[in-house]
Amino acid sequence: MLNFQKLCLLSAVVFFLRHPVVGKNHCANKCGRVRIQFPFYLKTSNMNHTTEHPPGFELSCNEKDETMLELPSVPIKLFVRNIDYESQRIEIYEPQNCLSAQLLKLGNASISPFQFPKPYYGSDGTNVSSFNCDSMSCPILLSESSLDSVQPELVSCTKVKDVLSAKWYNSYSYNDGSVAMEWLKPDCRYCEARGQKCKRKNGTSGETECSVCLTNTTHGLTNVLLIAAGGIMGLMLLVVALVCVYRYYAKKEEDQARIEKFLEDYRALRPTTTRLSYTDVKRITNGFSESLGEGAHGAVFKGMLSSEILVAVKILNDTVGDGKDFINEVGTMGKIHHVNVVRLLGFCADGFHRALVYDFFPNGSLQRFLAPPEKKDVFLGWEKLQQIALGVARGIEYLHLGCDHRILHFDINPHNVSLDDDMVPKITDFGLAKLCPKNQSTVSMTAARGTLGYIAPEVFSRNFGNVSYKSDIYSFGMLLLEMVGGRKNTNVSAEESFQVLYPEWIHNLLEGRDVQINVEDEGDVNIAKKLAIVGLWCIQWNPVNRPSIKIVVQMLEGDGEELIEPPTPFSRTNIVPATHQNFELEVIHEIEE
Repeated sequence: MLNFQKLCLLSAVVFFLRHPVVGKNHCANKCGRVRIQFPFYLKTSNMNHTTEHPPGFELSCNEKDETMLELPSVPIKLFVRNIDYESQRIEIYEPQNCLSAQLLKLGNASISPFQFPKPYYGSDGTNVSSFNCDSMSCPILLSESSLDSVQPELVSCTKVKDVLSAKWYNSYSYNDGSVAMEWLKPDCRYCEARGQKCKRKNGTSGETECSVCLTNTTHGLTNVLLIAAGGIMGLMLLVVALVCVYRYYAKKEEDQARIEKFLEDYRALRPTTTRLSYTDVKRITNGFSESLGEGAHGAVFKGMLSSEILVAVKILNDTVGDGKDFINEVGTMGKIHHVNVVRLLGFCADGFHRALVYDFFPNGSLQRFLAPPEKKDVFLGWEKLQQIALGVARGIEYLHLGCDHRILHFDINPHNVSLDDDMVPKITDFGLAKLCPKNQSTVSMTAARGTLGYIAPEVFSRNFGNVSYKSDIYSFGMLLLEMVGGRKNTNVSAEESFQVLYPEWIHNLLEGRDVQINVEDEGDVNIAKKLAIVGLWCIQWNPVNRPSIKIVVQMLEGDGEELIEPPTPFSRTNIVPATHQNFELEVIHEIEE
């Protein structure tokens, strides 16, 4: 990689030596592909036309970068395709490929200071007739001699005009719809042959002289210094860019080496998941033809592992993360087997391509079904919501207590809960997960992780306590409250400032004063209140006052009659001690980091 960097730097130096930066060229302008220099000039320039340029060579450049010549003797504008300063010839065309109409307007009038090239034979001019045909919008031009024979294409045409001695006809080309003109004075061909530029000789009316084209002579030294400074600055920027590219690819190689080392250790465990090549991933997804959505870490596509197994393939974004998210997810999911946790079927680590293959759930995520009861086409019913809540809680319980290591998810939210055909919930997306020993209550973190609105307060600030498995409890509590309310507890204002909205309506629901939630059946009322009470206990700001996931499962499995409403979690007063709660919440003593 270092040799590659040196090679890039050497190439950059050679480039600047062979292609020095130049200042503005005062000898020539440009409009589109047409180079404009003496005796021509742009109409918009500030030059003194009467003394520096001969009349009749004025050009204009329109908004489409098309160059136009306006003849002083004829009120028409001709489009310029090219100017050859060595042969002193200018090529005229018409953008709509109908130059013949303009030439008919020209007739046989003078086009001074230009003239049409004389043919090697015949007279200076040719008698021309024009015909309008029904199938063509542009007139057809034919010379007098060609009319002596029968022209089949003129059967349905009408003769509209004759032009005598049309000098332009001999240089008119039907192939590309152009005509050539030339000028004799001022004569700059000698200067062009010497590789120099032509200009008006000072103090004369028609004489010219040759000159070397430099920047403005009055400020020549300043311009040279500016050019040198620009070159140095450009070289410095190029060096910085090359260093960034070098560091980028060096980091990618480190990430790839880290992943390969992990996969070697992972393979020794003989996991049931299959490693796939990127070619396999493209085949499974039929060339990524059906997208299921896109998130911060990459896009998800529908695929087919076999004729009977549908899968969801997450293509990880190459620009996000350093490979640790991939290692987290593969390393964690390879050890998990639970009905309420998604199953990892395969993964891809092929070069910089990374992908994860999961079971496909046609019902999508829980987010789709967060709706108030009155939306009958979306609302799942309180019994089903209770089953989903209990399933998610059991999945978290398995992660916290049922594995060899405690697995902290750190991103519990409705988007990361998928529903299978029977609406059984599956916890997904373990990219932010963290493993720790079961006897360790707190974990160390260098930065907040999770989804806004579901991140526990202590993850943002240690003033609220240590980061622990209670952080997942907080996220689950926010999920429960959204299930009850059928709406999100977060808001993004017009100024894009994020806010967490405390669900006061939950307390109104518990007191029977919430008119926004329509719960008719008494049994459904009990379920709604139970989910609400559990959710409120889970979102207590002090992690010590939140129940463990084991207690949460017990609360959800019960009938809820013994549950009491917790204190407002956003109040630092009136905190009910955990030991005084009548459903015997266990006291969790956090261990200091």
